[in-house]
Amino acid sequence: MSDIIDLTAAERRMQGAMESVRSNFATIRTGRANPSLLDRIEVEAYGTKMDLRSVASIGAPEPRLLTVTPFDPNSLKDIERAIRDADIGLNPQNDGKMLRLPIPELTEERRRELIRMARSMAEEARVSVRNVRRDEMRDVHELRREGEISQDDEHRAETELQQLTDSYVKRVDAVLADKEAELLEV
Repeated sequence: MSDIIDLTAAERRMQGAMESVRSNFATIRTGRANPSLLDRIEVEAYGTKMDLRSVASIGAPEPRLLTVTPFDPNSLKDIERAIRDADIGLNPQNDGKMLRLPIPELTEERRRELIRMARSMAEEARVSVRNVRRDEMRDVHELRREGEISQDDEHRAETELQQLTDSYVKRVDAVLADKEAELLEV
């Protein structure tokens, strides 16, 4: 890292893009029961929208089954409706006390659709990383225009920033490859 140009802020923002893509990937169903599949679901309860985890506990007692147990039994129907409306391909079974969500086997067509979704999320992360690079490059060029850094420092900072960007793009690609392999696993 250059002494004059500090890239820790850029790296922190790029790390944020990585964490975002990882959490987005966790919400893509892979045929295995994973409580994070329900992370984005919001339930209309008590007159307001709330995260599912705020109104119920989520468990995965078997590899192909999720359970949702509401903290307040009166909200069971609201939770069931929210899961159905979320369009995540799960059909809740209500036993009056909890919801059981059997995880169906993924069809080849659904796997391809989920891979397209994952690739789109990965591209968003790559764009986010490149936007960080663009913002930081603009700042470096501004410092050079104002005479606060030399041309050599500007060039060194650009090189380091490009290397940082390339490393984060490779990380996004690696996470995507892992997710694609997971989705194609039968």
